[in-house]
Amino acid sequence: MKWVLFGVLGLAGFYVVLFGVVLAAMLQTPARFGSFMKHVPGPLVWGTLPAPRMWLWARRGALVPGDSAPDFTLPRHADGGRDRVTLSSYRGQRPVVLVFGSYT
Repeated sequence: MKWVLFGVLGLAGFYVVLFGVVLAAMLQTPARFGSFMKHVPGPLVWGTLPAPRMWLWARRGALVPGDSAPDFTLPRHADGGRDRVTLSSYRGQRPVVLVFGSYT
């Protein structure tokens, strides 16, 4: 009976350590988290932990409705990425719509 208790405590301890390590990795930049996930089995993270909720919490940001969007610079899609566009260059001129992902 004692070995069952040690087994349960060992599994609980492993779960807590796994939770903490994965959460710490999620708080890093997405590139560093991706590097971390290369070495960890995906089903272990996404199947045993509440990973989607952890990810949303780690990436929640600090913007609230009404705040200005943070400035960024991206390659312009129309010319194959040779030219760059900066969000702040449009401030005060006209509304800007940001589209992320595919809309096809």
